[in-house]
Amino acid sequence: MVTYALILANTIVFMYQLTLSQPELHRLMLLGGVVPVRWGHPDWAQAVGFPPAGLLPFFSSMFLHGGFWHLLSNMWILFIFGDNVEDRMGHFRFSVFYLAMGLLAGVAHTLTELTSVVPTIGASGAIAGVLGAYLVLYPRSRVLTVIPIFFYPLFLELPAFVFLGVWFLTQLLAGTMSAGGGAVGGVAWWAHIGGFIAGIVLHRFFLRRQWVDPVTVDAHSGQRVLIIDPERESRWPEER
Repeated sequence: MVTYALILANTIVFMYQLTLSQPELHRLMLLGGVVPVRWGHPDWAQAVGFPPAGLLPFFSSMFLHGGFWHLLSNMWILFIFGDNVEDRMGHFRFSVFYLAMGLLAGVAHTLTELTSVVPTIGASGAIAGVLGAYLVLYPRSRVLTVIPIFFYPLFLELPAFVFLGVWFLTQLLAGTMSAGGGAVGGVAWWAHIGGFIAGIVLHRFFLRRQWVDPVTVDAHSGQRVLIIDPERESRWPEER
């Protein structure tokens, strides 16, 4: 429920962005996005017209996107991985977890680029936290992955720990090579890295206290079977 609500909220905000004029959109990005210099050099930021910095931009920036493909890619990843993590945490805990991961991702980016005047926007930092949690909770789930070989798409089912491990290494390599650790090529690499590590470390504090794995091993056949219990409050989807 929360995963779908987040996708809907991001879509609505993006549709609102489309109604704005260019100056209005530019102002929204500056005030609603994470502009690191507002925290790194607050006196200068206020002198040029920024209001006093607080925590609000770390949250508002999660719902702003720079274009249709930016929105689509983020929401597609959230759709694939978010629901399984939400199942393990419950709706309220997952909501708090998602916002906390976005906050920590924004802080990680700010600390690595304190002089940047470029606003950072997008849900990818929070989603990176969801990916970190998924890596620990479902390491052997199969992820259908497309690998382009020239013009030929090769489809492979990779274990989650392989898929997410390669993803993290690419973020780490790009972040390490980027000047100052900031947003290079339009990507805030260290926001992704910070969110992912935060998700791995902190997800355990958001898990439900009692959770029964619906998949068990039959004592006679040794095969994995799915338990169907009509008295359960929620249905557990297959890992994907």
